[in-house]
Amino acid sequence: MSVRRIWASLSTFTLAAVAALGMAGTAVAADSAAAGGYVALGDSYSSGVGAGDYLPDSGDCRRSANAYPQLWAAANSPTSFAFVACSGATTSSVASGQLGALDSSTALVSVTAGGNDVGFADVMQDCVLGSEATCISSVDAAIAKMNNSLPGSLDSLYAGIRAGAPSAQVVVLGYPRFYQLSGSCVAGLTEAERAAINNASDVLNGVLAKRAADAGFTFSSVVDEFTGHELCSGDAWLHSVTVPVYHSYHPTVAGQSGGYLPAFRSVL
Repeated sequence: MSVRRIWASLSTFTLAAVAALGMAGTAVAADSAAAGGYVALGDSYSSGVGAGDYLPDSGDCRRSANAYPQLWAAANSPTSFAFVACSGATTSSVASGQLGALDSSTALVSVTAGGNDVGFADVMQDCVLGSEATCISSVDAAIAKMNNSLPGSLDSLYAGIRAGAPSAQVVVLGYPRFYQLSGSCVAGLTEAERAAINNASDVLNGVLAKRAADAGFTFSSVVDEFTGHELCSGDAWLHSVTVPVYHSYHPTVAGQSGGYLPAFRSVL
């Protein structure tokens, strides 16, 4: 059986996981943020899918006790804390289903959103199960969405956040590169596919940074924190194809505590 077929056979158990993926600004000191309320918005990278220990009342949103918002709140004791990030969220579902947690007393907001808008699940399915050409074509289509439709969706979401929390510092966090190129992986995607996916992450982060800056928000990249801890690094802070299926392509406990949390703290 070929390497790609072995990978594809295993990946049929994991494709549901990727469907749930689930800038400049004036920073404020962490103690100032803690003096008001903190609201954590976003998709699975903020809810903590992949980090386990899911809060019993979070259901399919899979909010983890190990997610960076929960860790920051535990360490800083904000006046109030609303953890409403949800697996599978898009910019529109964040806007329609999560912004009710904001109010005039909110001092700090964090958000990850955009990966699901550009069809992350479809891209990974095409790359895992399809040919190299199919994968790269799918990545290119996602990049087109990043450049064309996503900016307007982000602008709408960010305007809603500002309207709901007019005095808050808003931190937009990016997404890691998935792969260390020329790394330790001996199966799975080709180097060209891995490079294309990494490039798409860079493009997405660039769009997020620009839209956040234009909204007056703070963008924090997580690329530096995850460098050396990508898939194929030998010390990955991201799950590859795994069980349970919804953990695939999401940060581990170490990815939340060693990747996202420091990136968040660094701009406060």
